[in-house]
Amino acid sequence: MCGIVAAVAANGSMVDFLLDGLARLEYRGYDSAGIAVVDDAGVLQRARGTGRVAALAEAVRRQGLSGRVGIAHTRWATHGAPTEANAHPHVVGSVALVHNGIIENANALRAELSAHGAVFASETDTEVIVHLVAQARAAGASLLAAVQQAVARLQGAFAIAVLDANDPQRLVVARRGSPLVLGVGEGANFAASDVSALVSHTRQVIWLEEGDVAELTPASVTVVAADGSPVTRPIRTTALTADAVALGGYRHYMQKEIFEQPQAIANTVGAIGGGVALGSALFGAAEQWLDQIDRVLILACGTSYHAGMVARYWLEAVAGIPTVVEIASEYRYRDSVPHPATLVVAISQSGETADTLAALEHAHQLGMTKSLAICNVPESALTRTAAATFLTHAGPEIGVASTKAFTTQLVALALLTLTLAKLRGRLTPEAEAAELTRLRHLPVALQAVLAKEAEIAAWAPHFADKAHALFLGRGVHWPIAMEGALKLKEISYIHAEAYPAGELKHGPLALVDALMPVVAVAPNDQLLDKLMSNLEEVRARGGELYVFADQGVSIPQVPHLHAIQLPEHYGLFSPIVHVVPLQLLAYHVALVRGTDVDKPRNLAKSVTVE
Repeated sequence: MCGIVAAVAANGSMVDFLLDGLARLEYRGYDSAGIAVVDDAGVLQRARGTGRVAALAEAVRRQGLSGRVGIAHTRWATHGAPTEANAHPHVVGSVALVHNGIIENANALRAELSAHGAVFASETDTEVIVHLVAQARAAGASLLAAVQQAVARLQGAFAIAVLDANDPQRLVVARRGSPLVLGVGEGANFAASDVSALVSHTRQVIWLEEGDVAELTPASVTVVAADGSPVTRPIRTTALTADAVALGGYRHYMQKEIFEQPQAIANTVGAIGGGVALGSALFGAAEQWLDQIDRVLILACGTSYHAGMVARYWLEAVAGIPTVVEIASEYRYRDSVPHPATLVVAISQSGETADTLAALEHAHQLGMTKSLAICNVPESALTRTAAATFLTHAGPEIGVASTKAFTTQLVALALLTLTLAKLRGRLTPEAEAAELTRLRHLPVALQAVLAKEAEIAAWAPHFADKAHALFLGRGVHWPIAMEGALKLKEISYIHAEAYPAGELKHGPLALVDALMPVVAVAPNDQLLDKLMSNLEEVRARGGELYVFADQGVSIPQVPHLHAIQLPEHYGLFSPIVHVVPLQLLAYHVALVRGTDVDKPRNLAKSVTVE
């Protein structure tokens, strides 16, 4: 949520770069956008609005904004409604500032500043920061020193970028709890909350550490640590390219990313190389202690939480290890019983999810320090916090509704399950080889599912005019039903719920009628007969059934029951196969309803505030 782009150059206007960067950050979720630049006459110019970045770009063209130094922002409202007055950048005198995060002591600071004559123009917590910086500048501090003084007074999470029209060849940025990356260029330097905003101009990046403050000029980058001491942060070459975040021939990023799943899974499976054996070395530093753990705690939010729920079934059934899955935003606010031999698995696509980071740190404080991050971003806060990391190789995921990040998380968790099973003597060499062979063929199975897109799209009009939908699954496929319901909610705005099918008669059956379509995940496993009985309960009450069934599952040709056959049952990896048609269903229902598929209302891709 929220996005920052900033640039300072020796020559040429940075306005086009700033607007392009904002467009690349639209996936993060926002409800207003703005830009501020200092023109060649030293005048601070600003444009803001509550529309999309395209509308901001039009306003910028009308106003003729131009400048070699500038900051830009997409805002997801927390403090104050999404209005132009609350949009960033905020300006006090010659100082302009943009901010991601939440300032927890904003009210106290606002009261103090108001008592000394400060006049506030917005309802935001952000505005207290720009007043603090402007106050320090008025007292004679350099821009770098002014920002250092300001952030020392802040409680909460932030990433900020600041400019001053009285010092037009300089930017200062700072971060604590929210991500910020610098871009190193020729005759220009840049900053952004996401590297995807930078790759059109540079792939040389510096990841700022917690508490860092950095000063950028066209020719230099200077970083100081939280204690004020100068530090050197390494310059890295990001693997991300501009092509990787291009839409290509697809209508939406979500569709593109659904179809990228076979390759993303192949890339993630590539962690095991061409070998036929698993080892704890797959999990980096965890190799030293993975054989010592006797239980697992999984911490995650949203889609990643559903991945953790699938993993619980796997870890207990295959590895024989007790597993608890916790919603990260709840975990640290209850009294739990720590156990030092616990493997704490924190799952996040971005690695910046505030609740997951806080939950992991809480687990560490309780003495559970054997932790593993499953993440898609190598230089994220999560990978720096956890003791060990397994990187999924999904590539950049732009659509807010997660697809390929989810399936690659499942692959990572399947590899963890098999590795723990092997370490605990529960996986024979023959079974290990068979599972790895099946895992390597998983992309082929997904291609067969993707070939069903037209059949799935034909179902979409039957959902598009409905207000509610019910998703059913049993066993390890219940979390997959939950993920399917979440996808439909996220992008089509249809209320959808998921239940274990056996729970129908304990309440949800009261809701079933012809106006509530019921989607069922029907793998050819040991629970199939039970599931089919549950589906008959739905049909007997006038419900309209839509079933995704494995090859070989016999579906009766009866009214009000629609079925699409998927590949043959894929064993341990069946949940990965079955989630793909649910993603496609949600996508095509959203298309029929005409919603903004990649940028659903009120949602953000990277939830960096609590």
